[in-house]
Amino acid sequence: MKWGDRYNFNYVNNLYSSIQKHTENKTRLICFTDDKKNIIKDVICKPLPDIKIPKPLSLTPWRKLSIWKYPLYGLEGDILFLDLDLVITNNLDKFFSYKKGTFCVIENWTQTGKNIGNTSCFRFPVKKHKYIFDEFEKNSNYIWKKYHIEQVYISNVINEQNFWPKNWCQSFKHNLLPKWPLRIWKPANINQETSIVAFTGKPDPEDVLIERWPVPKNKFYKKIYKQVKCPDWLKDNWKINSEDL
Repeated sequence: MKWGDRYNFNYVNNLYSSIQKHTENKTRLICFTDDKKNIIKDVICKPLPDIKIPKPLSLTPWRKLSIWKYPLYGLEGDILFLDLDLVITNNLDKFFSYKKGTFCVIENWTQTGKNIGNTSCFRFPVKKHKYIFDEFEKNSNYIWKKYHIEQVYISNVINEQNFWPKNWCQSFKHNLLPKWPLRIWKPANINQETSIVAFTGKPDPEDVLIERWPVPKNKFYKKIYKQVKCPDWLKDNWKINSEDL
């Protein structure tokens, strides 16, 4: 899903190229968006699914709950949802064969052991859990105030939740980035099982490509420890665009 101006078309195009590179199955990428300008023609663009949502949440991850509605543009079966701030590094076919017909998600890196999923990458069977969407539309303000974060809501109400094997999806910051001062000269490494690396918050993939970690001007002192080297696996799977700089 792409809305607003946080992520531009290059994220969609890079995601498509990486998916095609790392799958042996016939795969379609559908982008739900309010702006399809410059997205390559091989990506299927659809309008953002309608959802009744409180205005303060309209441009937040809560909008992702619209993906649980049914019908959903004629889609059926297992759908793999990928956030835009991901880099695909290895084969994706295992994400479709793992525990078919069930909801599978990343175990949230910052809440391990608490049964909370991270919805940067999840697979769900269309229609089976439409109650997630239906209940939110009926009681959006109550659900928002109770759970605060959409992925916490999903993990608390879904009647089945499976976590991907730990090494399949890694966080660049929480799992891979070397601790300071090692990160000054050592890039983040991945293992052979890792297929997806999530770049939550900052830095973004294009920042790491040019070895830059943006910091606010009034917090320049953070440059001391917010340093990063570019790993080869990122160079191999992400193309920079001039608009990203």
